[in-house]
Amino acid sequence: MDLSCDCCHILGVALGALLLFVLLGIAHRLGVIYQLFHKVETNSSRHGGELVANLLRAHGVRYVFTLVGGHISPILVACEKLGIRVVDTRQEATAVFAADAVARLSGTVGVAAVTAGPGLTNTVTAIKNAQMAESPLLLIGGSAATLLQGRGALQDIDQMSLFKPICKFCASVRTVRQIVPVLRKAMALAQSGTPGPVFVEFPIDILYPYHVVHKELSPKGVPKGIVGKVINWYLQNHLKNLFAGAWEPCDVSPLQVSIPLATADQVQRCIELVSRAKKPVFLLGSQVTLPPIPVEKLRKSLESLGIPCFLGGMARGMMGKDSPLHIRQNRRDALKEADLVILAGTVCDFRLSYGRVLNRRSKIIAVNRDRSQLLKNSDMFWKPTVAIQGDAGSFIVNLSEGLKGYTCPSDWTEQLKSGDVTKEKTNKQKAEEKTERHLNPLKVLHLVDEEMADDSIIVADGGDFVGSAAYILRPRGPLRWLDPGAFGTLGVGGGFALGAKLCRPDSEVWIVFGDGSLGYSIVEFDTYTRHKTPVIALIGNDACWSQISREQVPMLGSNVACSLAYNDYHTVAEGFGGKGFLVTRQDDDRIVDIIKEGQKACKNGKAVLINVLIGKTNFREGSISV
Repeated sequence: MDLSCDCCHILGVALGALLLFVLLGIAHRLGVIYQLFHKVETNSSRHGGELVANLLRAHGVRYVFTLVGGHISPILVACEKLGIRVVDTRQEATAVFAADAVARLSGTVGVAAVTAGPGLTNTVTAIKNAQMAESPLLLIGGSAATLLQGRGALQDIDQMSLFKPICKFCASVRTVRQIVPVLRKAMALAQSGTPGPVFVEFPIDILYPYHVVHKELSPKGVPKGIVGKVINWYLQNHLKNLFAGAWEPCDVSPLQVSIPLATADQVQRCIELVSRAKKPVFLLGSQVTLPPIPVEKLRKSLESLGIPCFLGGMARGMMGKDSPLHIRQNRRDALKEADLVILAGTVCDFRLSYGRVLNRRSKIIAVNRDRSQLLKNSDMFWKPTVAIQGDAGSFIVNLSEGLKGYTCPSDWTEQLKSGDVTKEKTNKQKAEEKTERHLNPLKVLHLVDEEMADDSIIVADGGDFVGSAAYILRPRGPLRWLDPGAFGTLGVGGGFALGAKLCRPDSEVWIVFGDGSLGYSIVEFDTYTRHKTPVIALIGNDACWSQISREQVPMLGSNVACSLAYNDYHTVAEGFGGKGFLVTRQDDDRIVDIIKEGQKACKNGKAVLINVLIGKTNFREGSISV
């Protein structure tokens, strides 16, 4: 009898403890316990957008690109009040591309803010491009209120599922007090390791003031019955939990960024390989331009080593306009002959024929922050002698410091440079050939290269015409070339140029468009006019998607879907407040004069579009994304 009572007593205590534990868990989940220790300031007019703006300013953010929407208005208004420039575009993808350009040129995180639903879905291609280009970028997205998600609210979709596969970090902020810690983490992760985009979702009730949200959540009449009173309590508790502790002081300073570096032993092994090499060559990719190494310091290290360099992606221009170390032509032949190849941020994907262009007898040093990119296709076509998961720029500086007094064999550099001279002489001869119709695009590009200012930034957006431009136009220095990168996205030009002009307002910014790619961006001439960001757009107008047509017609016998028209794009630009020029065959002797007129108009504050009608040539050098 006593044993039975004891068991019942123990069981009763256990059930009571379990019930208490469950109740405490529910109370914690509902924020009831947190509210006991943290104040809800019901009379405050502050809002979550202010916390977002404060954090962005503390992280050195100067620009927020957007297409306005009610879900995110508090963020935009707060940013404006704190002196962060809010730049609104005509399409959400353009806002992300502009933020991408700022990230690449400034070494900070680029920021774009867009509204919920279709506002966010319109950014997917641009975010994927940023991921593949390894650009640190913060995408801020609005969303339906916390209690209305999944209940059919306006523009309510599962946004997190869209961005988790293409972002390094995704989070949905659930209370106002979470805004700062979530954003601090996101900003640090965007820059750590292999940089990339991050996404933070802000439900609308997280961003607006207490009294606005209270009005939306309060019942219209007095709740009746037990069920009504329970629902009302739940709504009021949810409201209090949203704002509990919202305005308590918090640290908004940047968290430490983690960057992988080569070890001393790895650098020493590479020093030995370089010192023994007779025909070494660098292949520099976009990663070499990433912080922490300033590009000018990296350039000096490369000049100290004296090793010939092939430049791709954001590394174009690294050695300046006319460096004897920069080899622009005959890369495939050089790689066959080289006895040491240093892949510094360069990936063995389609741009290097998946590694097949590398000589199997060559020693290969590969350096990349991302392990999957570091070893891509090494199981099939190539094998690294040394593979280093680390920052390529830091590695080159350390290599240079360890090779003081080293001199690369001059006959090797001279051999490669002489091949450059021969190839470029041939290209110039092709530029003088008459096309069957309109102007020779190679001639136009050579003339633009000669007239382009020394501080110019070149934005590449297109296929056939831009592919030719990549071999003719010479970036004037480091961080003066922007192209989409490995994803090969059309439509980057409008946003890239906008971001570039804001970062370098005194520089001449040129966008090289094909007439096909221009269609994505021409509306942004309105943005350039409104925001006083004059750029120069050079259009190679051949009324065709020529990069596709070149292969489709001979292979499949049809030009279907490849034909465009010789449209008056210059007139469209003028309709948006810009200055337009039409250049035809009759202007063959006036091309330089028209270029200079365009430059003058740009200096006077006009966005310029030079619409050049071009003919077909046999010049074909391949993709710009190398």
